[in-house]
Amino acid sequence: MPATCLCESRSLMDASQPVTNAEIFTLTYGSIVKQLIADLEDLEEVNKQLDQMGYNIGIRLVDEFLAKAKISRCTSFKDTAEVVAKQALSLFLNITANITNWDALGTECSLILQDTPLTDFVELPEDAKELKYINILCGVIRGALEMVNMDVEAKLVQDMLKGDDCFEIRLRLKQHKDEQFPYKDDE
Repeated sequence: MPATCLCESRSLMDASQPVTNAEIFTLTYGSIVKQLIADLEDLEEVNKQLDQMGYNIGIRLVDEFLAKAKISRCTSFKDTAEVVAKQALSLFLNITANITNWDALGTECSLILQDTPLTDFVELPEDAKELKYINILCGVIRGALEMVNMDVEAKLVQDMLKGDDCFEIRLRLKQHKDEQFPYKDDE
């Protein structure tokens, strides 16, 4: 049985559902990054920690997303990427992204963000140009998709904090796993 994931079928939320306040996370996130830089002193290690923190958040956020979203199962990685770009990011950060640059197999794409509240009022100093400030989003996406049976690589390839025109997160589907059930109906 091929693996399945959840996909858009109706609007994301009823109007009565509250939207998560991204501003509090934005303010807190800046402090977390600053403390990681002070504690670790190695920007590559900070990037790894941000990714790991995002991964841990993603494996938990997916449950909240699925509980609030009005969606059915996806049939492909393309459908899943659209849900992440249009619904999940909207729910948690009040932003949407565009999905572009698909490969011929439909296993790689770019998630393009024109803005993110994580970078409001952020300016990287010259000695921090190797910092991937929004690397936490790569980890969140990776963790959330793993919980719906997709092993995905997510990496930041363009960064507006470094002078690029947009934030681009490159997504690559490494494996689409079959669903595993802990028991059989006939036992």
